[in-house]
Amino acid sequence: MLIAIPAVLTKDEVAQFRARLDGADWQDGAATAGAVARRQKRNLQLDDRAEPALSLGALVLAKVQAHPLFISAALPRKIFPPKFNRYEGGGTYGAHVDSALMRAPSGDFTVRSDLSATLFLSEPEEYDGGELEIEGAFGVQRVKLPAGDMVLYPSSSLHRVTPVTRGARIASFFWIESLVADEGARTLLFDLDQAVQGLTPAVGVEDADLLKLTHVYHNLLRRWART
Repeated sequence: MLIAIPAVLTKDEVAQFRARLDGADWQDGAATAGAVARRQKRNLQLDDRAEPALSLGALVLAKVQAHPLFISAALPRKIFPPKFNRYEGGGTYGAHVDSALMRAPSGDFTVRSDLSATLFLSEPEEYDGGELEIEGAFGVQRVKLPAGDMVLYPSSSLHRVTPVTRGARIASFFWIESLVADEGARTLLFDLDQAVQGLTPAVGVEDADLLKLTHVYHNLLRRWART
C-alpha cells in the first residue's frame, strides 16, 4: 500500500524548515549506509544527533502524530526519529531495501521497519530527476510530491531515488513500526476506517449500519494489533 499524505507541513512551515536546512552542515550520506547500500548511495545527510536535525525532526514527529490520515494508514507503535537528506549534482540512491530492524540514535529503542516515509521539502519544479521509485506487485510507482506532502510505503519494497540532474531534492525520511505488522491486515483496516470516515458526514454518527462498521473495525484491530 502506497499512500500520499498531503499537507503534513504548510508552505510557511516548509519555508521555515528550508531556511534552517539550506545553510546546514550536510555530510556524506554513504557514511550511514550498510556495506551493500553504501555502493548505491550518493547523497548528503545531516547528523541526526545534532541541530538542526534534532529540533526539526521533533517538529516532523509532532506533525505526523497529529495527522489523521497518517494515524489511519500507519497505526504507529514506534517511530524512528526523522532524518534529513539532500540530493544534487547527480546524487542518487540505487535500488535497495531498508533494514528490517533499526536502533534509534539514542540507543533507547529498536524499530521494526514496517513502513517507510518520505516528507518532501523541495517543490517538484526546483529540481530535475529525484523521483522516488517504489517496486510493487503492479510494477514501479514513481513519486515526486509537492513540498510539505509525504508518501508512506512498505519498507519491504525495493525502492530507489533517481539521479538529480538540476537543483536540489531535500527531504525528511523515517520508519514506522506499526501496531499491525501484517501489510494485508493493515490495508484492510485502513480501507475500512476511510469508509467509516467518508460515510459519517452523510449518515450521522448514530446510524445503525455505521455503528456496525465501526464495531467491525475495532474488533479487527483488537484481533490484529500487537502492543
